[in-house]
Amino acid sequence: MVPTLCALCNNSRALIIRPKNRQKLCKPCFIFLFETEIHNTITTNSIFRPGERIAIGASGGKDSTVLASVLRTLNERHNYGLHLLLLSIDEGIKGYRDDSLETVKRNAIQYDMPLSIVGYDELYGWTMDQVVSQIGKKGNCTYCGVFRRQALDRGAARLGIKHVVTGHNADDVAETVMMNLLRGDLPRLSRATSIVTASAASDIKRSKPLKYAYEKEIVLYAHHKGLDYFSTECIYSPEAFRGSARTLIKNLERVRPSAILDVVKSGEDMARLVPPEVSGSGTCTADAKDVAVALDGGAEGEGGCGSSNGRASGGEMAVMEQKLRDEATSDGKQTQNDDHEIDFTLQGQRHDRHKPTPAANTLSKAKRLQKQQLQRCGRCGYLSSQSVCKACMLLEGLNKNRPKTQISVSVEEEDNSPTLTRRMEGMTSISHETNVT
Repeated sequence: MVPTLCALCNNSRALIIRPKNRQKLCKPCFIFLFETEIHNTITTNSIFRPGERIAIGASGGKDSTVLASVLRTLNERHNYGLHLLLLSIDEGIKGYRDDSLETVKRNAIQYDMPLSIVGYDELYGWTMDQVVSQIGKKGNCTYCGVFRRQALDRGAARLGIKHVVTGHNADDVAETVMMNLLRGDLPRLSRATSIVTASAASDIKRSKPLKYAYEKEIVLYAHHKGLDYFSTECIYSPEAFRGSARTLIKNLERVRPSAILDVVKSGEDMARLVPPEVSGSGTCTADAKDVAVALDGGAEGEGGCGSSNGRASGGEMAVMEQKLRDEATSDGKQTQNDDHEIDFTLQGQRHDRHKPTPAANTLSKAKRLQKQQLQRCGRCGYLSSQSVCKACMLLEGLNKNRPKTQISVSVEEEDNSPTLTRRMEGMTSISHETNVT
């Protein structure tokens, strides 16, 4: 059988079929093309400024490891002039985070980047193991997501850094859009898709350079570059709502490989239809239409235990990684064909959707919500849309031995508070029993 040549160089044997467009590429061309697409995303969205200090949110997983490797390569190749360092969060999960941090420490040496580690126990007086022992596994990702986002900001502030980049990929963004759609959370649906999130009231902005990169291509890049990363799943994440959204996205991808970017693009289109008084985006910069995810993010939000940052998403990625390792050890490396390739082709990727027609007339008929007013938490000083931030609210419940702190949206309270409100379950019944006694 005549070997298939690379579609780009037309010289070397093709070893990879890209998920996005079914291109058959050789290893060097795939790596260069992947890096070039990330570079185009960075330049098109003006993510960085020359001389900027950047903290890479590093978990030791494939996404953050690939992000650190690509940024280091592009910084040297295109002379970005960036000062890169790694910022890791230790949630205090034995058997998971302690092992992944060892990978991060090796990455810091491999990429010659300074490393800073911030722990939950240091910031909050609780580790996630302690939190889970108190509240159980259901809802623990709510705590971890809130704590993690605030920890990233606090860690960056300690280092005097005003820009944090995370390894969220197209799959992650699609899952977040789907989660908010299923929850009917219109404000957060509009804030989930921005590639750069920044607020005039905060010194720290965030960006997602891998926003349009498929998770499967990230795995391919990490494999063919021989990167050192950690791929064990968080022991507390199977109960997360994000897992249900991930399963739905993966099922859609099997039927229609373009579904991931289609969902992302649909989320972007819907975000442009949401007025500022609903999205709470009135204080944001022109380049970022949403308030930073760090501001009172939703349950199981990006970067929490339930996200795919730092781990494989379900069994599919693990199977793919094992197949890549098996193929690498085989003697004859032939072009993948339809009989043995992993079917993850993206067909019909679209970046040129027509801008949606303004829907102000339609949305104006709906109930107008109060615009979010950003302020400092009265307890910890963290930026919040309420007088007390959500992290302090959760910590209050933990410290008072009230584990059933529930985060929910109340329809009756939407006119007065566009953000999440707190309910302490069982307080009424306990108070009643005390009075009877």
